[in-house]
Amino acid sequence: MSMVQALNSAMDVMMGRDDKVVVFGEDVGYFGGVFRCTEGLQRKYGTDRAFDTPIAEAGILATAVGMGVYGLRPVVEIQFADYIYPATDQLISSAARLRYRSAGEFTAPITVRTPCGGGIFGGQTHSQSPEAIFTHVCGLKTVIPSNPYDAKGLLISAIEDDDPVIFLEPKRLYNGPFNGHHDQPVTPWTEHPSGEVPDGHYTVPLSTASVVRAGEDVTVLTYGTMVHVALAAVAESGVDAEVVDLRTLVPIDIDTIVASVTKTGRCVIVHEATRTSGFGAELSALVQENCFYSLEAPIVRVTGWDTPYPHSLEWEYFPGPRRVAEGLRKAMGG
Repeated sequence: MSMVQALNSAMDVMMGRDDKVVVFGEDVGYFGGVFRCTEGLQRKYGTDRAFDTPIAEAGILATAVGMGVYGLRPVVEIQFADYIYPATDQLISSAARLRYRSAGEFTAPITVRTPCGGGIFGGQTHSQSPEAIFTHVCGLKTVIPSNPYDAKGLLISAIEDDDPVIFLEPKRLYNGPFNGHHDQPVTPWTEHPSGEVPDGHYTVPLSTASVVRAGEDVTVLTYGTMVHVALAAVAESGVDAEVVDLRTLVPIDIDTIVASVTKTGRCVIVHEATRTSGFGAELSALVQENCFYSLEAPIVRVTGWDTPYPHSLEWEYFPGPRRVAEGLRKAMGG
């Protein structure tokens, strides 16, 4: 399966298992979503369970909160992550606080799916990676898959979770491995060859990272599209790097991070989002706090630049294998 097909399968499986699961958002019903992730769900389950909404992100999330309180399990799509900001008040002040404010009497079992990241020439309003914003909010879980197998298992886990989950989908990976552009060759890893994805129900826990490449020289901490870029950079650099796909940013799998960095003694952090206050800063602090006496070199970050996402210069902004390979060599003292 492609990632689009895997996500569609996850929603199909859950809608078939639980009639409390409903899917809605802008163009997700009849049209099947702008990226076709919800294609066929309305035909199969009807307009009461897969339906379109107005272009009103705050309204979409407010409706989801109400549905969740009264026993449904909404899976809502925000058409692009760049459009999620009008809904942040509902996410932060209502959904994320509900269990705490009600002393456990109410929960908000909401899954918010949204495409994120660049690589498709979407420009500044269709390419953002806002994951760090949500990791700062107590009560929200933040997930970013990097391959179809994980995408389906993580989405099923998110839908079954009793608390709100922000499920960020790297749109550059929607339709499988890609050739990239100039500096952007990408090679998939072997843990899930050919994007093989089971048809039925299975889960990937919202708490575990995956070591997608074992290595001895340096640890690369990354997620989403950058997992593939990091693997290509390792091949280019010749550095024997261990690549860790975090999968879930909150809750973070600190045990896997510590075990890897303690083994290698070096750490490179890679993400597509802007550098300042990006999630890499939190990762750097965690590594410093937990692995200080194992570190043999300063932690290196390879990220997007602190500018709006450019259209014409997208491939200068997007961290490619060349930049990541330079970071690996820097961590090795080269």
